[in-house]
Order: sequence, then C-alpha cells, then structure tokens
Amino acid sequence: MQACLAAGAAFLSQGMQLELWQWALAVAGAMCIGISKTGIGGLGLVAVTIFANILPAREASGFVLPMLICADLVAVKSYRAHTQWKHLGRLFPWTAGGVFIGWLAMGRIDDRQASVLIGVIVLTMVGLHLWRMRKGKAHPPESIVFAAFIGILAGFTTLVANAAGPLMALYLLAMRFPKMEWMGTAAVFFFLINLFKVPFMVHLGLIDGSSIAGNLLMFPAVIVGALFGRWLLPKINQKLFETLALWMSLIAGVKLMF
Repeated sequence: MQACLAAGAAFLSQGMQLELWQWALAVAGAMCIGISKTGIGGLGLVAVTIFANILPAREASGFVLPMLICADLVAVKSYRAHTQWKHLGRLFPWTAGGVFIGWLAMGRIDDRQASVLIGVIVLTMVGLHLWRMRKGKAHPPESIVFAAFIGILAGFTTLVANAAGPLMALYLLAMRFPKMEWMGTAAVFFFLINLFKVPFMVHLGLIDGSSIAGNLLMFPAVIVGALFGRWLLPKINQKLFETLALWMSLIAGVKLMF
C-alpha cells in the first residue's frame, strides 16, 4: 500500500494533475477494462472513450495499455484452458504486422483521422457479419485471407487506439465459438498482442515512469472489475452474449466515427 501511495505521489508530481471527477471517471474506466476482459467485451471501448476524455488521445492510448495487460492476466488465468490455439496461430503473425503498420502511421495521421478510419473499419465488418447471417452462411470462414484481413486491421487499430476489441469480437462471432472458447482465445490473444505493443508504445513516448505510476493507482479497480466480470459471465447465456458483442461493436464503430 505504501509503495502504491508513493508511486501515486510521484505520478502527480510529474504533471498529471486530475480533478476529483476525473479520478472518479478513471476508476470507472479501470473497472470497465477489467469487466471487458472477463465478462462483457464491449465495455473495453467504453473505457477507451473515458480515458480519451480525461487525457489527450495519444497519451490515453499509452496510459491504458498497462491496465489492459493487468486485466489480461486475470482473464488468461481464468479462461486459458478454453483457448483455441489454432486460431491464435492464424491471427498473431498478421496482427503483429498490423501493429508495425500502426506504429508507422502514428506520426502521419492525427487522432481524428485515426478514429474515423477505425470506425469505418468496424462498421464495415459489422455489415459483413450481418450480411453473412442473412445469407445463411452459418459455417465459419476458414480462409487464411479472412484471418489475415482481421489480424492486420486488429493490429493497426490496437496500436493506434486500443480499439481492436470490436474486430476480434467479429472474428470470434464468425467462428461461432461458444462463450468459454471465445473468452479463452480472446484472453490469450490480447495478452500476447498487448505485451508485443509495449516496446512500440515506449518508443513513441506513450508509456513512461509517470504513466506506470498512475497505473499502480488504477490496478486495484481493474482487478475488482475483472473479478466481477468472471462472476458475471456464467450468468449470461450464449445468445445474449453474442447479441451484446454485436451491439457493442456497432455502437463502438458509430462512436469512433462521430
């Protein structure tokens, strides 16, 4: 506890002065991160939006990443037995390439352009998913092209705005995973990709000693949220789980555009 308080004091002394209402929002955002990793995935973009309204958009992207990794650890511990490793093998190399593309793009596009671009991508993918369902294409797409497409876009969006959640949700919807396999695969995927992003974020100056110290204050809220999400998940049936994921993706896409 004393270490956390000392880190928090260092965090504040290095210029991150927040009002009381901003701290309250930050705690709510941290809890949303935890819940999104172990219960309702769409809340991840709620957290991203909260922190983007507290901090400058680029700075928020780096500040959120250690909290995501903290929640990923709880999710991996909870659901790793259900991981579908074949799909991780198909996605991860392409996602890593997308992260590299996002790193190159960070200095060439502004926050607004990145947000609109990601919103268009997400809404297009929602439309494609709904079209497949209407056409009765119940079998999951096995094409490596589909995995490459989703992987690259997910890598790009996660580096630029920590907004790969809706794209991964649409991939998992297309694969028609039961919710436990969904959660296990997503947990390991995001844990690996978020760790992979850390050196890029450090190089861009978006993670530093000050942001890490601030994260230490937020970690307890992240863990509380993750434990609540783990309690909540068994109480949600498969159909509701898929419907929530689709609607959260749609709302996230619209929010990113406007």
